[in-house]
Amino acid sequence: MDATIAYLESLDWFEATGLVTGLLCVWLLIRQNIWNWPIGLIYSLVSLVVFFRARLYSELAENAYYAVMNAYGWWYWLGGRREGEAEVPVTTTSARLATILFAIFAAGTALVGYLLAAHTDAAIPYWDTSTTMMSFIAMWMTARKYIENWYLWFVVDAMRTVIYLYKGIDYYAVLYFVYLGMAVAGWLAWRATMQRTQTA
Repeated sequence: MDATIAYLESLDWFEATGLVTGLLCVWLLIRQNIWNWPIGLIYSLVSLVVFFRARLYSELAENAYYAVMNAYGWWYWLGGRREGEAEVPVTTTSARLATILFAIFAAGTALVGYLLAAHTDAAIPYWDTSTTMMSFIAMWMTARKYIENWYLWFVVDAMRTVIYLYKGIDYYAVLYFVYLGMAVAGWLAWRATMQRTQTA
């Protein structure tokens, strides 16, 4: 009993809540369930506390952005359907859009990484910033239902699993390790939906 009480007292409830809501959010996203957006909002708000304490400032800014994007995604999935569509369709990213998004990623990583390295006590500014910039882009692509969002999430998940282990944020390391498999599952599920739509 004493060991259980000691464990509960040592448990970081912000990290634990982030773990649960993060998994639920992605599970709902794979299923293209609109409730992933409000659950994602809870996850974003909890994560603000976690990353502030860990001095991962790019990810702090990222979760503020996520809060906005969860509202946008919710709105877009409700109102972005064309006439006669039951839901927003899954589509692919054009070469032109992919080029623009890559340029934003490269410029953003260089600029923000430099600013964090030069003017803050950020722990790993360039690595932190690169995953944040990829996540900014992937989150927007997710809201717009571009299937390639899952490729970016897979890369982000792999990098963050390592970063969080390095920083001792164990619950989030577990979360992002699980996300790796969920990114693959999401891509397979969305691809199946896209193929059904194209053959209908």
